[in-house]
Amino acid sequence: MHCLDCHAQGRTSTAVGVCRDCGAAVCHDHTLVTNRPVRTGSLLGGPAENTARTVRCATCAAARAA
Repeated sequence: MHCLDCHAQGRTSTAVGVCRDCGAAVCHDHTLVTNRPVRTGSLLGGPAENTARTVRCATCAAARAA
């Protein structure tokens, strides 16, 4: 699979992930990886909080920052 943003620029680059929001394939240069909290466990036993990675393309990352 190739990066959608690189393809739009006339280049070919291997994708390393898929944007969580729009589903576009993204290469290392067009990827923003952030951490997000994930709660697990039951409410009665006390939830635990862990972190998970989120992959976004540059376009979706910019839209979320605005």
